[in-house]
Amino acid sequence: MNERHLHSVDPTWSGRQDRKGIGSGTGFACAPRVVVSQFDVARHNLLINRFWAPLDDPKAGLNLPDSEWVIRVDLKRVRNTDEALDYDVTLNCIAGEAKSAGVSVELDFSGWSAINYVLLPAAVYAGNRFVARKIPYSPKLYFVQDIGPEKPIIITDVPRLSLGDGVSRIQERSGSMNVPCVGFYDPKGKRGYLLFTKQGNELGDYGIGIEETRNRDRAIVSITSPVVRELHNYRICDNEFPSQDRPRDFNAGDVVKISFRLHTFAARKLQGFFDRFSEVRKDLFPPAAPRPVLPFSACMDLLEQKFARDNFVPRHGYFSVGPRQNFLQDWQIGWTGGMISTYPLLFAGGAKTRRNVIRNFDWLFPDGIAPSGFFWDCGAKGVEWIGGDIRKPHTGNWHLIRKSGDGVFFIIKQFLLMEKLGLPVKRAWRDGVQRVCDAFVKLWKQNRQFGQFVHSITGEICVGGSTSGAIVPAALVLASDYFRAKRYLAVAVAAAEKFYREFTVNGLSCGGPGDACQNPDSESWYALIESYVALFEATGNRIWLRRAAETSRQFSTWVVAYDYQFPPQSTFGKAGIRTTGAVYANTQNKHAAPGLCTFSGLGLLKLFRATGDRFHLDLLRDIAFGLPQYLPYPRRPLGGAKPGWMCERVNLTDWEGPERIGETLQMTTWAETALMLTTIEIPGLYVQPDISLVVAFDNIAAEIVSDSPKEIILRLSNPTPMPATVKIFSETSREARKALPENYLFGCRLEKLKSGEAQCITFPKS
Repeated sequence: MNERHLHSVDPTWSGRQDRKGIGSGTGFACAPRVVVSQFDVARHNLLINRFWAPLDDPKAGLNLPDSEWVIRVDLKRVRNTDEALDYDVTLNCIAGEAKSAGVSVELDFSGWSAINYVLLPAAVYAGNRFVARKIPYSPKLYFVQDIGPEKPIIITDVPRLSLGDGVSRIQERSGSMNVPCVGFYDPKGKRGYLLFTKQGNELGDYGIGIEETRNRDRAIVSITSPVVRELHNYRICDNEFPSQDRPRDFNAGDVVKISFRLHTFAARKLQGFFDRFSEVRKDLFPPAAPRPVLPFSACMDLLEQKFARDNFVPRHGYFSVGPRQNFLQDWQIGWTGGMISTYPLLFAGGAKTRRNVIRNFDWLFPDGIAPSGFFWDCGAKGVEWIGGDIRKPHTGNWHLIRKSGDGVFFIIKQFLLMEKLGLPVKRAWRDGVQRVCDAFVKLWKQNRQFGQFVHSITGEICVGGSTSGAIVPAALVLASDYFRAKRYLAVAVAAAEKFYREFTVNGLSCGGPGDACQNPDSESWYALIESYVALFEATGNRIWLRRAAETSRQFSTWVVAYDYQFPPQSTFGKAGIRTTGAVYANTQNKHAAPGLCTFSGLGLLKLFRATGDRFHLDLLRDIAFGLPQYLPYPRRPLGGAKPGWMCERVNLTDWEGPERIGETLQMTTWAETALMLTTIEIPGLYVQPDISLVVAFDNIAAEIVSDSPKEIILRLSNPTPMPATVKIFSETSREARKALPENYLFGCRLEKLKSGEAQCITFPKS
């Protein structure tokens, strides 16, 4: 490989007062440069030439053997802050040609340390610097040394910085992140650094990377156009898939522009780093334009029909999680459906649907509980109960502890709903749920953790650690109140303390999915919000409110903060899908998804009500409002999927191959349940009249037409092609400080709007 630089780099440039550039006044020195690289495409983009020049020289240029380039750098401070700079870097090829090339801007940070927390939001947490195993999908740990209760976090073969010696490099595509960003927190200097950029330019998506030197004393952050990852691309569970990226042949007259914004700021703790990210994550993108597609009520009607048609098994009387072609698509107690799906069906379904839900309860209890006291993990054919993943014999009895937590959490919600409906809660059901709660208490007392997988027969921890049981404290809070059992609350408090101390404080959460080992994931991260909020409501201790707020801002790293530009001919491109509010799954399964797996987001609404902080409300609105656009229905098909079949994948990156970006699959998934939960737990219209706060979560439009000291008048309209029945929840800002009861929207105010209809609604301010 040939490498040349055209100018020497001043290592103290970052502190030069005349330029006031990157890292000014901080403990880091940063050498920014522009790079033109050439690759051998036949050898999977092996780097063969590299030419660079510093960015701090206004006369900088690049004279390559076969081409000549002029560089222009426009630098300006961001308005109203001394902690952010905007860079526009333009490279103009004025002569010759550069074959199979890519253009990069690099920031070379000296004074680096491997203890820095590195974030590529939704892709990399703490540098993904964990023990890793190369295991094909669906990965389950199998080395003897990895199995047991006291083990470190173990992830799969994903882009990551090295835990030990050797090459330490991450190469990502911009769409791999919830917003194109790479940042790090320096715990010694107590400072944070966040580099944001756009999705890409006229050459397509950017490549975004970070690399550490052998001694870990320098790190190079890079933005590359077009995206060219050397030697390897990531495919699911395989970080050594041969690179398929295509460099560019540049000719005289070609211009490449790379723009980015760098924030450098003081942060006393890691949480301050996440707080700043949450505040500025959308700044480089225009506000997302809402696109009403289908009202919540129409979604619920369609999904009730779908579950009756495709999920209910009349012979045995239960709702499967999918088409039943295998045990994972037949019955799972939680995570992907099971007793989560029955909740919205009981809440909003018709008489027949409710009868089928009752049949589901009778079918589940008592046979659905394993000898361990936890629920059976899965089931098949209505008569087989399965402990774990039977495809991998050594895990045949591994129960994902999150599933029993989901089961208790959502079943008790249904018990409370049945009381409102005048339906009896049978003794066998109550006893079964209490048996599971007691199993949690026993597990905690014996291990002081819940682990990730427990044995379905013995109850012993098979794989320890993680926050797989993140929802368990919330479930035990409900159980403590419902069963009048203080022991459940005591365990909930102790477990949540451990989760906060060992994970939230360190900017981590993992183990929620059953198919991603302990890769950081959004599912457990969100579940922690539910648990912390539940503990605040149960104890009145505001420390849990603060912890929930911290977790919400960390969780925002998973929620897509802009509208990704899909290939125009892709399914999502043609459908005009707007990705703001989609939620990335985990660092292994690198797709965003419609909604939360598998929740409504009610914890965010509760958090807003208790704090008055609009951040949590706006985050929830992004998630909820975008959900209906992913639901195929007869008047708006999506990629050939059946009506009501909602795919979990919103592909913004090429983890399944570049041809899959913007495409969907004909799948029925948990996303349907997340949408149903949203329709029953999140109001279509939320109003605090006394402070003139109006938020439409549903696919409707709401605008204030009159605002006086006595009342507020809203114009509510339905721009969708289907009739809307809008759930309305109105309260004063003082009333919002009171805890919400379960099923608070049951019997709430409803407003019906025909397609295209508008109505004016009055809300008194007191």
